[in-house]
Amino acid sequence: MTHINVLDPGASPLDYYGFELRRHREVAGLTQKQLGDILNYTGSMVGQIETARKLPTPEFSQRADAALETGGLLYRLVDLVLRSQLPAWFQQVAELEARAIEICSFQDHMVLGLLQTKAYARAVLGALDESNLEDRTAVRLARQRLFEKSDPPVFWAILSEAALYQGIGGSETMRGQLAQLLSFENNPRINIQVLPFSAGAHAGLTGSFDLYRFASDPTIVYTEGYGSGHPTANPDTVKDCSLRYDHLQAAALSLRDSADLIRCVMEERYGEQCDSGRGPVA
Repeated sequence: MTHINVLDPGASPLDYYGFELRRHREVAGLTQKQLGDILNYTGSMVGQIETARKLPTPEFSQRADAALETGGLLYRLVDLVLRSQLPAWFQQVAELEARAIEICSFQDHMVLGLLQTKAYARAVLGALDESNLEDRTAVRLARQRLFEKSDPPVFWAILSEAALYQGIGGSETMRGQLAQLLSFENNPRINIQVLPFSAGAHAGLTGSFDLYRFASDPTIVYTEGYGSGHPTANPDTVKDCSLRYDHLQAAALSLRDSADLIRCVMEERYGEQCDSGRGPVA
């Protein structure tokens, strides 16, 4: 007789997810292999998720919800599961992202996580550590689901021009990443500006930071150190960083000129042919 690992559903969100998946599968009278065949996954994969040895994905959760008629339970749970797998020091930040009505981010050296493609995220996360890389990448990308909410936050991102030239993951990865940035060009809730090299000395020279604004709670400033995060609602810090962000937006290219620059860097630096109707931004 096959030994069945008994999960404590209260041990963690991942354990709770596995417990619910197994419970609904057994109610449906399906084996792990039968459910796997329906979902186009292996029975082994189903078993690993049920025993909290493998992270579920949003896609798996949607398919399982449909097959087991759970009313969307697993898809609702998967955000909590993936968020719980973030580094402990970053989990509070993910909560801020999820609750904010407006996010303003300045990044001085790379594309920030909320805008990263899978390939770019893999390259960033795997630079010195490739352990559990697929799961860590999935956890990072899951944060982007906040843009799928019925009322997503307004998002402003200012990227240093250096982020466009830092060839993370190689040319193909960078082409895909810059194309991803351009895909938001007509989305009024996701706004991307580039701070050009020509801006010279600017208000962000002290480093990257994020501002999280809420419907009723105080604004929070977030900065990051090596292996640690530093959120604060200190009024003086919030006032200073808000002013810095205003100056960075004033020094950055317009939304349209930023898109033009991203497009030309993608085409000229990473191997694409330039569109004859567009030239590089001066």
